[in-house]
Amino acid sequence: MNAQPHMKETAFTPEGPQPLVREIPPGQAYPVEALGPLRAAVEAVHGFTQAPVAIPAASALAVASLAVQGFADVETLGGFAPVSLYFLTIAQSGERKSSCDKPLLRGLREYERDQSEIYAAAFKKWLNDSELHDAKRKAAVRDASSGKPEKRTEGEADLEALGDAPEGPVLPDRTASEPTLEGLFRAFLQGQPSLGLFSDEAGQFLGGHAMNADNRMKTLGGLNSLWDGSEIKRTRAGDGVFTLRDRRMALHLMAQPVVMHGFISDPLASGLGFLPRCLICEPASSIGQRLSANMRRDDAALSVFAARLKSILSRAMPTWDDGRTLRPESLTLTPSARALLVAFSDTIETAQAPRGPLSHVTGTASKVAEQAARIAGVLTLWADLKATEVQADVMADAINLAQFYLSEASRLASAALVSEKIDNAEKLRKWLLESWPHDDVTLREVVNRGPNPLRESPKALGALEILQEHDWLKENEKGTFIRGAQRKQSWRIAAGARNVV
Repeated sequence: MNAQPHMKETAFTPEGPQPLVREIPPGQAYPVEALGPLRAAVEAVHGFTQAPVAIPAASALAVASLAVQGFADVETLGGFAPVSLYFLTIAQSGERKSSCDKPLLRGLREYERDQSEIYAAAFKKWLNDSELHDAKRKAAVRDASSGKPEKRTEGEADLEALGDAPEGPVLPDRTASEPTLEGLFRAFLQGQPSLGLFSDEAGQFLGGHAMNADNRMKTLGGLNSLWDGSEIKRTRAGDGVFTLRDRRMALHLMAQPVVMHGFISDPLASGLGFLPRCLICEPASSIGQRLSANMRRDDAALSVFAARLKSILSRAMPTWDDGRTLRPESLTLTPSARALLVAFSDTIETAQAPRGPLSHVTGTASKVAEQAARIAGVLTLWADLKATEVQADVMADAINLAQFYLSEASRLASAALVSEKIDNAEKLRKWLLESWPHDDVTLREVVNRGPNPLRESPKALGALEILQEHDWLKENEKGTFIRGAQRKQSWRIAAGARNVV
């Protein structure tokens, strides 16, 4: 028997401390098949931009919501609600956000441009009529103040016959990109009862005057009221006193992660209920995969979308006698559609129980059934503006879409929690390597003398465990003497950790 060749043993070399990373799980695939009448346009935009399909999908849904929200409210499990939708889309620079948004807004921009020309002519006529009315009123007032009885009688008759001053034409714009709350309310007062707040570079809005420290609570509260369809009451020295009822607002803000992550991590945005009213997503980047050979165009689908959009925008929205206050129709659920929504709502409610899979996003989860009803309303009205019921197949699609956005909210919320823990661990790592004079440390020492965010035992212990998991720390044996006393639990800085850059 031949002797086995001698195998030289290779010494094991530990890898050493590992970098601390924020592990964000990948999101689900976007259910593009659930977009119904919007699918062709979304796939057309995706085909030539090769951007993540979730970006044009959010744009299409937001634009469709703007178009139809003035015509009907949809039945939900808690009564009727607007079909207004709010979207927050997170995508890094170069992800072709603008290229996704522009073709889907084309019909709206063309409509606004046409209406602006009509408005300019109407405004000029209104100025002339106003000047003429003012001149006639001044003459009548002068006569009514005359000392001659016949002149006075004639002037009083002229004043009575003159009537009210002519009303100015309604502003034609349907969208805004970075308004203040006061500017938005003024637009509702002087313009259309249905508006959209759209921006593919929302950092200008989120970092602007409307969202600074002094105005953020007021702005978020105002946007909440518009999503709810609540009346708006204003008492301001410059604007006077007015109440706006039954106005509608659609919203789609797109921004880079550095901007949007800071916004969605703001406790005020969540605590006031704004974020739970939003459909949020952060799709995986497609940068580096957008090859020319894979590009495809479908201009016909985009033309159909633009034509449908302009057709809806050109229709007069139902209003009360003032012509400004919406009087939306009622879009009810068929029994089968309602049954689907009830089952979905019950499933989500159960998942919100303590330690349940949605217990960390109860604000968003509690509104997801209503979001599904709103999406179903948008899809229904886009297909048929005269529809009176939401059918079961449309509700099934809407639930699918709402479930996707809920999964995104859950994923991003979980990532935020992981991010906070990693940030705490990184603070502790730097403190141990740069400021702590010993090679061992205890939990009490971290709590009493460590970084400020770790002055609570659970947070300090979590940071220690993460550093141990990544081989920056090694746990000592129970009872190890540390600074003259036996310790039940303690850690030592791993060999070589201080040499790692």
